[in-house]
Amino acid sequence: MGQLYLVRHAQASFGAADYDQLSALGERQSLRLGEYFAVKGIAFEAVITGSLRRHAQTYAGIAQGADMSHTPLVLRGLNEYDSAAVIASVHPLPMPKPETAEAYRHYFRVLRQGLTQWAHGALAPVGMPTYAEFTHGVREALDHMRRQHSGNVLVVSSGGPIGVAVAQVLGAPPEAAIELNMRIRNTAVTVFSFNPKRHSLLSFNSITHLDDAHYADWVTYA
Repeated sequence: MGQLYLVRHAQASFGAADYDQLSALGERQSLRLGEYFAVKGIAFEAVITGSLRRHAQTYAGIAQGADMSHTPLVLRGLNEYDSAAVIASVHPLPMPKPETAEAYRHYFRVLRQGLTQWAHGALAPVGMPTYAEFTHGVREALDHMRRQHSGNVLVVSSGGPIGVAVAQVLGAPPEAAIELNMRIRNTAVTVFSFNPKRHSLLSFNSITHLDDAHYADWVTYA
């Protein structure tokens, strides 16, 4: 039986012109996770990532911290949805960068509203697949891992696909996938056990590698 380590990317550049770029803190988070894997003796037979820059950069930090040299398999089914397109489909006016706690809450309320409508087919955000196509891509990625591997596999992806993966394994509805997505922290680790027939959830959204007072301000959500 293998174990699948699903890692959400490290902190990206929320509010910047190019979100798909790790922040300085994100680089430290990914390096720290790699160091944690090394200390715990967790090694991987394969590495799989989405095709986004923040996925590749997160893996680069993990690889440096863990002294890994795997060449990742890139699967686009592990890519995130376009949050800007989702928000634009329900909020026609441009949303400024959130600067206050209330502005952040408003941003994520609008995003949750858009995701819910997208999931139920009520919205077709520009440039995005249908929700059924999005979830099918996640399912195909999980099926590939189950067919091709039997040991530990590291996957670096985003909150949306990881939320969908957990919901699929639990047989939960789209609303659950969206809520799971909203809770996943940067570099959090979700672990599935798997065999050729199925995946089973072992843990969700763990940041044990940051479980020290020194890292208290390293816990982020975007």
